[in-house]
Amino acid sequence: MQHLTMNIRTTFLQFTRAMSTALALAAGFACAGAAPAAFAAPNVVATTADLGAIAHAVCGTDATVSILARPGEDPHFVDARPSFLRVLNKADLLIEGGADLEEGWLPPLVNNARNAKIHPGASGRFAAAAEARIALRDVPVTLDRSMGDVHAHGNPHFLLSPANAALVARALAARMALLDPANADAFRARAARFAADIETRVPGWKTRLSSLRGANVITYHRSFDYMLDVFGMRLAGTIEPKPGIEPSGTHIVALIEQARNSGTKLILVEPSRPSRLCERVAHGTGAPLARIPLMPDPPNVPDAYIRFFESIVTSMEKALPPSRQ
Repeated sequence: MQHLTMNIRTTFLQFTRAMSTALALAAGFACAGAAPAAFAAPNVVATTADLGAIAHAVCGTDATVSILARPGEDPHFVDARPSFLRVLNKADLLIEGGADLEEGWLPPLVNNARNAKIHPGASGRFAAAAEARIALRDVPVTLDRSMGDVHAHGNPHFLLSPANAALVARALAARMALLDPANADAFRARAARFAADIETRVPGWKTRLSSLRGANVITYHRSFDYMLDVFGMRLAGTIEPKPGIEPSGTHIVALIEQARNSGTKLILVEPSRPSRLCERVAHGTGAPLARIPLMPDPPNVPDAYIRFFESIVTSMEKALPPSRQ
């Protein structure tokens, strides 16, 4: 019985060794005959939804695009979440707007993400305003805290100009071509299509809002200055007395009187602004109120930016009285 048990044990050990050898040989043959590992698609992280929409348009399926801020968040004051650190740690390219837009929340995240390639000035950092050479508006001559939350480099809401979005797309394609040379032509081709699509659509958008050319408009924050330029509107005042400063009752009364005297035709506010206050201004001035999206939603489809700007034009059209459409 003992001799039989030893034979069974020996046979089992021999079988195990034989199987191990066979598996090792099979693995060796598989490795020898397999193609080289595919190049991993770059991980691209955009700070805001508008930048993310442009990144999706340029990158297509040749990169993984993540977006930090939710579309409905104020890009100045994003709720930084712990998950951001994991996303930034794996980023090959970080796209920011620049012009101090993310200054209040992005630097601490980058500093703690343990990813040197996305630090300012590194190869994995793309500051859209600088890279695309955007001509920024409202650059202050002097800086003083009494001026409110003024941006030292100018108004950072430049992506509310379709022409600026096209410039950013082309600049991003050039950077992606350096990051992933194998897909360089694809990045550039997508950026060119994006820019051509915008160029084709802008005249139609202008025609639809032609009744507002030369019109005086009030906004809550100076978020829409670039867009007003596109359609030839004039900024007559802001519900904020100064950038980032909440309005007093005295300021609202004065603004309503000013708007009446200047014949203000439209009031534009972001969806996140307080409804009661905005409606008070609209009622006092007699001008229609339009809530204009500040960011594409959803931002993760190839034509997200085009849909976004189409929604802006549609929102203003719907706000206008029939006689002015």
